[in-house]
Amino acid sequence: MEARPPSKPRLAWVEEDEAGPAPSSGLKCNEMRTGSCISTADVSSEEKNSLDTIEASIRSRPKQEDQKLRFLESVCTICTTSSMHSFLWGTLLLFQPELAETLESPLFVPQVSGTEGRPRVAAGRPVDEEVSSDSETEGPLQGRRRREAVAAEEEVEETPQEKKLRLAKLYLEQLRQHEEELAEEEEETQQADLIGDRLKEDVLEQKGRLQRLVAGDVQPPDPASIRVFRGHQLPVTCLVVSPDDRFIFSASKDGSLIKWEVESGKKLCVVPGGKRGTEEQHMGHASHILCMAISSDGKYLATGDRNKLIMIWDTATCKRLHIFTGHRDAVSGLSFRKGTHQLYSASHDRCVKVWNVAENAYVETLFGHQDVITGLDSLSRECCVTAGGRDGTVRLWKIPEESQLVFCGHQGSIDCIQLINEEHMVSGADDGSVALWGVTKKKPLALARQAHGMQDAQGLQQPYWISAVAALRNSDLLATGSHSTSVKLWKCSEGFRKLEPLWDIPLVGFVNSLKFSAAGDFLVAGIGQEHRLGRWWRIKEAKNSICIIPLKQRATVPSPEGPDSS
Repeated sequence: MEARPPSKPRLAWVEEDEAGPAPSSGLKCNEMRTGSCISTADVSSEEKNSLDTIEASIRSRPKQEDQKLRFLESVCTICTTSSMHSFLWGTLLLFQPELAETLESPLFVPQVSGTEGRPRVAAGRPVDEEVSSDSETEGPLQGRRRREAVAAEEEVEETPQEKKLRLAKLYLEQLRQHEEELAEEEEETQQADLIGDRLKEDVLEQKGRLQRLVAGDVQPPDPASIRVFRGHQLPVTCLVVSPDDRFIFSASKDGSLIKWEVESGKKLCVVPGGKRGTEEQHMGHASHILCMAISSDGKYLATGDRNKLIMIWDTATCKRLHIFTGHRDAVSGLSFRKGTHQLYSASHDRCVKVWNVAENAYVETLFGHQDVITGLDSLSRECCVTAGGRDGTVRLWKIPEESQLVFCGHQGSIDCIQLINEEHMVSGADDGSVALWGVTKKKPLALARQAHGMQDAQGLQQPYWISAVAALRNSDLLATGSHSTSVKLWKCSEGFRKLEPLWDIPLVGFVNSLKFSAAGDFLVAGIGQEHRLGRWWRIKEAKNSICIIPLKQRATVPSPEGPDSS
């Protein structure tokens, strides 16, 4: 006679006060579909106990660790013996929805407090995996691939609209923090107005229409107030001012690099030059340094020399970080793209190279000039401008489009160039001319010939070469240098269509580099006995030095409407 199933299932444990009402599905063996009920004679006591434990677990979810372990052991037992008793597998199939729910229950998968739904598991690693620092250390290649895979998954989840919204919020937050810091120092008022003014200023700057009209307010500099710093043995060839106007970095034909403190005039760091061929043992340059650039965040300094090398330095410690090689001739121009660590370099090999300083990586090379490149500059757009020496052209390089615009106007070798804003630039040549350019016109908007006058060279009258130009960013104030015993200040007027001379500042020697401070309250000149690119003349009475020229002017408000860029 067939044994009757028990009237009540045997529970593997008893829940006290915590067991909820029995699920509506009702999983008693005598309530299963016809033909699915299992006789006690068909299974062993171990299998029967396992089935009872599974049924009890489904009815009241286990909460203690030993109960959970017993439930999992029962499932394993049934799965193991189901290969010998097919009806046991059928029985598990009847439990399938409730069994799966029990296995996936939060009682078995621990949740992080404060989160909802199922917990997220770290990509690439099981929840309970034990990571050994000895035998299971993840290699750099595997780690990078895993991070790239996780980043790719996150990027897929973010739509282009969500990305634009996120970047816009991040940009606004950065502006808010910056303006709040300024407001605390200067006790300015409402932050909403500050953010609005900053956004408007950024838009005008990007369009090249932001113009601070400061040239008319500049007072004649007092020669007695000019401070002279000496430290280089040979002519100073280049210099930069830190973004916070606290430090000056200068370099020379002797290969030395010096960091100066503006306020005290002290040398904070000196990297001496070495002899040619000692680059591997010597930390600094072993040949003439011709150019340098500093990143807009003040973190990196780049220097280029006649030995085809570009060196990257930590501005805080003056420690050399990296050396870029690749140019086939002297490196004559360097500039960081504003707001990034992208570096542009120009060389006498007639090409422009793009580098990523943060990753110590080369990006690409641009070709076009027909003669040595003598100068380079850039702002925040992904482009740069170069002076092409005796090929007589100024070129605007559009990096993403891999195209270039060619400008012609000088009669001699173009030796220096600098951007005034995103739409205008100034250049100087050895024919004595200073030219103002707009990026939409191939000819100069304004041209000042014989800007520094004429000289008598070996019985011949010829103009003084323009050896350096500088522009106070987004303003109408310019400066030019030569070896005519003076630095000249200029005003851009009539929408950059006219150059008006303002003042002459007496300085003896070749003015090889000029830079305005970010605030416009001083001008720095690098002076040498020789031209930075050669030894055509030598002025013995000149001192190899840097000179800080204070500029007194009244505070002005940026003009909301700049000149037309046409």
